[in-house]
Amino acid sequence: MPETRPQAYTPQYAADRAEIEDLMARYLFALDYNDIDTFMTMFTEDIEFEFAPGTVHGKDALRETVTGFKKRIGAIYVDEEGKPAVLRHVLAHTAIRVEGNQAWARGMWFEMADDGPRAENGRKSPKMGTYGIYEDELRKQDGRWLFSKRRVLNEFLDGRHSGPDNPVAAMDRQAMQGDPSR
Repeated sequence: MPETRPQAYTPQYAADRAEIEDLMARYLFALDYNDIDTFMTMFTEDIEFEFAPGTVHGKDALRETVTGFKKRIGAIYVDEEGKPAVLRHVLAHTAIRVEGNQAWARGMWFEMADDGPRAENGRKSPKMGTYGIYEDELRKQDGRWLFSKRRVLNEFLDGRHSGPDNPVAAMDRQAMQGDPSR
């Protein structure tokens, strides 16, 4: 097992982490509100994006895939009246490793929808739908952090879960392998 060293918690790390956390939050808002144009600004041109339907490479392929996926999800997630459910993703805890202009992140996510059974008062009720882990690689380009690789794991789907090992320890090992100063 490669050795790792602790993250240096410098003022630059704090600034980089804030930018990366903001990117992660903006990603979810753009996704949930079908703002595909804003969504696409968050990736490098050579993005590798892996999620349940497969892996795509490059921004053009990602735009086409995500647009189609959002349409299919809208047909699957419907409320009791058959209308498209409102889906909202939530980012829970994150671990972020920064080494120069490269970064790695692991974040727990879950998704809520208003497609649960009606409450006694007739209001829609929320339902937790899906959950998983984001495994990210990021690059700082032109002074801005962007996703260069995003792997969306779904803990409830066969073959799409994170496995038995601590994903943050795996991230630290990966960062050390990619750090030229090691």
